[in-house]
Amino acid sequence: MSDHHALPHPGQELSVGEVAERSGVPVSALHFYEREGLIQSRRTPGNQRRFRREVLRRLSFIRIAQRVGIPLAEIRSALDSLPDGRTPTRADWARLSEQWRTELDDRIHRLQQLRDDFTGCIGCGCLSIDRCGLVNPHDRLGEDGPGPRRLVG
Repeated sequence: MSDHHALPHPGQELSVGEVAERSGVPVSALHFYEREGLIQSRRTPGNQRRFRREVLRRLSFIRIAQRVGIPLAEIRSALDSLPDGRTPTRADWARLSEQWRTELDDRIHRLQQLRDDFTGCIGCGCLSIDRCGLVNPHDRLGEDGPGPRRLVG
């Protein structure tokens, strides 16, 4: 009895359906990632996509980075920085995640500030920053121009 979930023998390529099943990434997303240059396949004489097994680890890298909020353009740039288009190693992930850590820390800070300011502004019920004597007396922030002023950029 064969196990259809077992990984193929070394060197064997995977169809797009097999990659989708094993990675949990929908076929439509695989096509999108390929169009965006994040993954690569080759075409068979019958014009079917075939992926190397390493694409599974590459997809994990992409999905984890996306989950923490790294934009696809930055993910692509990081993958393009790897020699010979190789699949990211643990060392690659450690280096890249350290680079992204500062950006993520900044994003967390902005979200916390947004959460705290949002609660404060909406809590009074006025929904008008220019009439808020607590947060913005005399509309001081309006003098700086339009848009939200308390959020750091």
